[in-house]
Order: sequence, then C-alpha cells, then structure tokens
Amino acid sequence: MERRVAEQLRSALGPLGLEAHAFKVGWYNAVLQPAFHLPYPDDTLAFVVLSTPSMFDKALKPFVNKERLKIIRDPVDQCVSHHLSRVKEKFPDQRVDIMFDYEMLPSRKPKFLAQTAAHVAGAAYYYQRKDVKLDPWGKKIFGVCIHPKYGGWFAIRALLLFPAMQVPFLEQPLPVDCVSTEEKRIELLEQFNFHWQDGRYRDIIEVKERYSEEQKTYFATPPAERFRLLGLSQEAQRITFH
Repeated sequence: MERRVAEQLRSALGPLGLEAHAFKVGWYNAVLQPAFHLPYPDDTLAFVVLSTPSMFDKALKPFVNKERLKIIRDPVDQCVSHHLSRVKEKFPDQRVDIMFDYEMLPSRKPKFLAQTAAHVAGAAYYYQRKDVKLDPWGKKIFGVCIHPKYGGWFAIRALLLFPAMQVPFLEQPLPVDCVSTEEKRIELLEQFNFHWQDGRYRDIIEVKERYSEEQKTYFATPPAERFRLLGLSQEAQRITFH
C-alpha cells in the first residue's frame, strides 16, 4: 500500500524537483518530547517533502510565470502549497493532511520539526552536538541536516500525512552518515552556527548538485526584494509585505 502511494508521489513530485520520503509517525514521536508529537497513531503513514536544487527551475519559475497575478506571499511557499494541493487531489479516496514548514501552532511552536522528520525518514542525516564526542562549545549549538546527494543544498518543505493508512510493517531506513568524522562534524556545526550566511556548510561533502548562481542570489536576497528578481510587480510586494 505504502509503495503504491510512494510511487504516485514520486511520479508527481519528481518532475518538479521535489522528493518525498516515507516514515511512520511513531518513529518521529519516539525521539521527541510530547509537546512536539504529531497527533496521529504511531503506525500512521507520513512523507517528508524536500525541495532539491532543480526545484527552482522546474517548479518555481514556471509557477511564477503562470500565476504571477495570484502571488501575494512568499513565492516559494505558495509554489510548494500549490503543487502539494494538486498532489492531494490524486488521492480522492484518502484523507491527506498537509503541514508546511512555516506553519506554527497557537503555542508558537512549529507544527513539526522538519530536520527530525527528514532524519527519521532516512532522507538526510540530522547532525547535532550530541554527534560530537569532544564538545568544544560552551554555548547553544543548532543542528543541521545534510543530504547524501545535495549536502546542504536542499530544503525541507512539508509533511504529507495519510491518517487512514496504517503501516505497522514499514521498515525504517537509516539516513546516510555522510559526515562521518569527528573533525568534519565539528567543522560542519561551526560553519552552520557561526558562518551560515556564506553557505560553506552546504559543501561539507562533495555534492552532486547545488543551487545555481541565480538561485543563490535569490535566497541571499531579503524576502521583500525577491519579487523583483522574479519579475513580479511592485503591487504584489505591497500586498505581501505591508
């Protein structure tokens, strides 16, 4: 059952530069405090959706060209929402719940912890300070996911949950530990925490694909100015940011 769903998602999302990786809600809830649990039974089928470097050209730019008059908030968020809503329509007999990475609960906690979801689904390894034996830091250190193919050149965008699909026998894949030495892990966490703006942490491994120069410029630009880079009108900017 889950294989059929996974194949449908792969065929729908792959051409858009998006990936979907399956997991059970129980795997996610098992590694988090109750306050962050997803409110579904442990065997519920879920997928974490990633955007790869090719999403910019395959999905975002065509979406902007077609929907430019309807874009009134973050173009990437609106693009992903549009395409996942269309994917949801491919399962008319199933309830499909979608959670986006930018959504918050009334408590101001995120609806889901994106990097944890990517790790338990085997999509990307979530490196944290606990992965370093000799901790050299005396301050708070944030963790970061590294994809075995894209390094840090990807983003976690959403969860798709299928509440009616219970998959007790789904086997959990381990994420690829592609930053395997102590030295490299320290370098990764220091680059991400103290020099994240230069993006060097993204290339901590040899990657097969990274963001284009155009895409790097887009994401390095303050959000209010990104509309101009996509050729969107000043009116759209006023609607979105004022």
